[in-house]
Amino acid sequence: MQNSLKDQVALVTGGTKGIGKAIADKLSNAGVKVVVTARTAPTDNANGHYFIAADHAKPESAETIATEILEKYGRIDIIVNNAGANLSPGGGFSTISDEHWNADWQMNFMSVVRINKALLPSMIKQESGIIINISSGAARQPIWEMTMSYSSAKAALNVYSKALASEVGSKGVRVNVVSPGVVKTTLMLEFIENISKSSNSTIEEAFKVVMDKVDVPMGRMAEPEEIANLVAFLVSAEAKYITGTNYAIDGGALPTV
Repeated sequence: MQNSLKDQVALVTGGTKGIGKAIADKLSNAGVKVVVTARTAPTDNANGHYFIAADHAKPESAETIATEILEKYGRIDIIVNNAGANLSPGGGFSTISDEHWNADWQMNFMSVVRINKALLPSMIKQESGIIINISSGAARQPIWEMTMSYSSAKAALNVYSKALASEVGSKGVRVNVVSPGVVKTTLMLEFIENISKSSNSTIEEAFKVVMDKVDVPMGRMAEPEEIANLVAFLVSAEAKYITGTNYAIDGGALPTV
């Protein structure tokens, strides 16, 4: 697998911490030249990923990122659209304003559409490329108290990804979705802390609420590296006949087949 990835160029959005960092490190260790984006520079960049400062919620960021990558490397082989966040308050429909809805959709859906649109022409020209859109189990298992607008945006991302895979498959570009469940990241821990504060409960009680809602048969959160392992396989030559597919990696939480 590592031999098939050596010297390829990859973009990992939101690649400075959590799942994104784990993916960036995994690809780098396989010989990939990795570009990461985030609003602020990473404090830990031991693998020496090339960093581009970007706020993906801003429409102009995609063209800026694409231009810099193509000027520096002359190509792009892998796009991992990982940047995303649940930006709305809990409590259901009455607590979510138009601004909240817009923020979630800009961050979790439109940012991906714009990055792909900016870089896909280069992939199509070279007749090869792989796109992995990081979605969420919440897109198929929404929790109305916690993830209504976020889940909606991620569900749209799933549909868009399937349509895009159908469009560009004959042009040498593969598109797949990875849908993690609950993952032990800083954002997830902050999410649990916010639930604790808003419900006047302990961190342990808030964690139990989340785990009970999601109902993970394996009884634990995923480690970011476990998501990275799946992504690394999907972008490798070993997965060259896989496209248009959504992979749940959620410890068995999704209650349907």
